[in-house]
Amino acid sequence: MAARLLFIFAVLYSLLITILSLIQLGKISLGDFNPTDKMMHLGAYFGLGFIWFVYYIFKWQEDQFKNKHFFNITILIILFGMLIEVLQGTITSYRQPDWADILANSIGVLLALGFCLGFLKFFKRLKHKINLFL
Repeated sequence: MAARLLFIFAVLYSLLITILSLIQLGKISLGDFNPTDKMMHLGAYFGLGFIWFVYYIFKWQEDQFKNKHFFNITILIILFGMLIEVLQGTITSYRQPDWADILANSIGVLLALGFCLGFLKFFKRLKHKINLFL
């Protein structure tokens, strides 16, 4: 049940990133704090990586769990970010592809990977407790 909810959230978050990456947006400001475009990319892709990694942790049984799958998920999310950048340059007239955005996206995913691997035991215990509860 928890894995199903995480999957739905991960898909919706992925769709949100796709839509926000392809529509025309104005400048975003949060009071005195003005996040740069690259910080927003890094944060968005940290969130994207985080939710997909946690979904993977909750989805697979212990005997099916392999660290190489984290690598595969990382590569797929980085490729997704590259695809979005290509689409910005080909299907929109108001957005331009940017290598620095791809770099910020990739760093965000790698930070999420490091965070999830660093707290892997915690997530596995949480999964076990949630499964006992459900």
